[in-house]
Amino acid sequence: MRVALITVNTAVYKNEEEDAAGILLKEILEEDNIEVVFSKALPSDREVLSKVMQRIADSDMADLILTTGGAGCGPEDFTPEATMDITDRMLWGIPEAMRAYTLQKTKRAMLSRGVAGIRTETLIVNLPGKAKAAASVLKYLLPTLTHAVGVIRQAD
Repeated sequence: MRVALITVNTAVYKNEEEDAAGILLKEILEEDNIEVVFSKALPSDREVLSKVMQRIADSDMADLILTTGGAGCGPEDFTPEATMDITDRMLWGIPEAMRAYTLQKTKRAMLSRGVAGIRTETLIVNLPGKAKAAASVLKYLLPTLTHAVGVIRQAD
């Protein structure tokens, strides 16, 4: 499975902060022998994020796009909208499971607006922005995401 990792955080994009979530997610994926084909921080900009995810999916660069950050309720959080702008079909169960899982740890999980969907044959999932939460959720979801990618790509 080929994965594209996108950290949605303007401060990280500007090298003002470390990409703690992106680094941790990449380590988890590589420990599971999953190929990370793209790893980049982007500004919290709906249009930029949509265009980058669209290019990755349409060029068949990755089977799975994971975003971290930009899915809360802050004024610059547009990751769910950017994802919905380009998806062909939504997968509502993934974010429902993600929120149910994280609600066991913190009530703030109910503030997450992350979504999941499919563009062409690429699965896109919005993970939490905090490194620890993103890592925990990825570990929880990874077996199901691997299965989903296999189902989505079964026509190959």
